[in-house]
Amino acid sequence: MFSSINRLPLIQNYFTLLIALIPVSFIAGNLVINLNVFLIIVSSLLIFGKEIVKIKITFLDKLFFLFFLFIIFSALHNDIYFITNDLFPEDFKTVKKSFLFLRYLFLYFSIRFLIEKKIINLKFFFISCLFSTLFVSLDIFYQFIFGKDIFGFVPTTRKFSGPFNDELIAGGYLLRFSIFSFFLIPIFYRKYYNKIFLYFLPMLLIFFLIGMILAGNRMPFIMYIFTLSLITVFHQNLRKHFLILATVVLIVFSLIYKFNSIVKDNFDNFYSQVSKIIVITYSKDFKINNQPTYLKEFYSFYDTWLSNKYIGGGIKNFWYYCHVEQTKKTGKLKVCNTHPHNYYLEILTELGLIGLILALTIIIIILYQTFYKKYFTSSALKNNNLITPFIFLFISELFPIKGTGSFFTTNNATYLFFIIAILIGLTRKNNFIENKK
Repeated sequence: MFSSINRLPLIQNYFTLLIALIPVSFIAGNLVINLNVFLIIVSSLLIFGKEIVKIKITFLDKLFFLFFLFIIFSALHNDIYFITNDLFPEDFKTVKKSFLFLRYLFLYFSIRFLIEKKIINLKFFFISCLFSTLFVSLDIFYQFIFGKDIFGFVPTTRKFSGPFNDELIAGGYLLRFSIFSFFLIPIFYRKYYNKIFLYFLPMLLIFFLIGMILAGNRMPFIMYIFTLSLITVFHQNLRKHFLILATVVLIVFSLIYKFNSIVKDNFDNFYSQVSKIIVITYSKDFKINNQPTYLKEFYSFYDTWLSNKYIGGGIKNFWYYCHVEQTKKTGKLKVCNTHPHNYYLEILTELGLIGLILALTIIIIILYQTFYKKYFTSSALKNNNLITPFIFLFISELFPIKGTGSFFTTNNATYLFFIIAILIGLTRKNNFIENKK
């Protein structure tokens, strides 16, 4: 069945379009993201069901199965506790959430299959990333100049969110998708590379830097510089441009910082928060009342984790166990956040040591199969430039000491499993989906 369908451009164009719409869906919101995920999974199963079932299962795939099964096991264990103690009005609430989370396992296998069989033309995903991130940046500029964006959204803080309204995630969005823009011409339009590189790419870098600075998301901005620096350092033909990159970043940031009080206050506040965290961590005095919010949330994970050390409290139950443990510890009613603002701490508290070990094992294997093999061996990946942005964005997304959103939300889980599926798909059968012209 596959061989006959594979010859139909309509099917290939359909899946290419769905993948290309991913950056757009992240602007539109969770409803559209879920719709896109649903279409990718269901369409893949309906058209290629037998072929997906026959896909060769690797050790990494088995670990993915085990990780998702453990999520359900942890949920079942905690829901039995909740029901026994009559704590939640809705029975098996965590189990239901865990089964819904299974869609990302199906998403992983669907996209991995489509990449392996070369059904998707990733060029259009890169093009979509370019225009989507240009749109977000322009909307941020418009909001900064006129006090509202093109949809009429008015900023309520010192951060400019552009089309995301009250969700202050514009910087994170630019980090996740704008880096693909720098690879569009070198990979898919090589004959224009030398002509355009000296003019187009530096201008694009400045454009996105300004957008990220105005967006005001400090950690995404730092991770953006970090990710670009890693790419430059690990690619021999780009190392000579590292000083140029550093100079451009320094000049752009210094000018905006000096002449814009909003940006200055935002980054001054960030510096103050980081300084406090370093001092408090060094002195180990976590009882200081005015400690930074993020440090309180990081620190709150510890007592929460102790209540379910090995199998965790179940996904999206951090708020409940944190509330119970902090109230018990302080003797006062405490309201906790929904997550500890770090992927690893969240997995540790919600899936315990076993869940964290499974997650870390998966991450290490992926890094070995992609990053290590590409840059430290003579494998076929060495000449595959298409995989480069996915590798470094994977590293950026899972960088251990940064603040994050919740691992188990639609936005973050979709992005992460999408990146993972592309990475693994590209490592299989030496996929080189590049335009050789």
